[in-house]
Amino acid sequence: MQFIVLGYDGKDSEAQQRRLAARPAHLELANQLRDSGNMLYGVAMLDEAGKMCGSVLICEFPSRADLDKWLQTEPYVTGKVWHKVEVIPCKVGPSFENLKAV
Repeated sequence: MQFIVLGYDGKDSEAQQRRLAARPAHLELANQLRDSGNMLYGVAMLDEAGKMCGSVLICEFPSRADLDKWLQTEPYVTGKVWHKVEVIPCKVGPSFENLKAV
């Protein structure tokens, strides 16, 4: 199953600091998930000032339960970067199915 994961950062004064602290571990895990085929694409959302304020991920897991298991270990969750997470089932269109990361 494929999913859109929307992670919204907190808006408190320490939010950016938490994101930057958790970012190396988040990217390391994202690379592992990319290599295993579980993370198809990921981007940082930016605010009007150009600062990161959330994430949009396109993931593929056998089930929602498997995705939830990953979320329990995701550094942006465990590091309290994302204060809200939305998960939306989706299907990558045929024009993008074979797109490879550069």
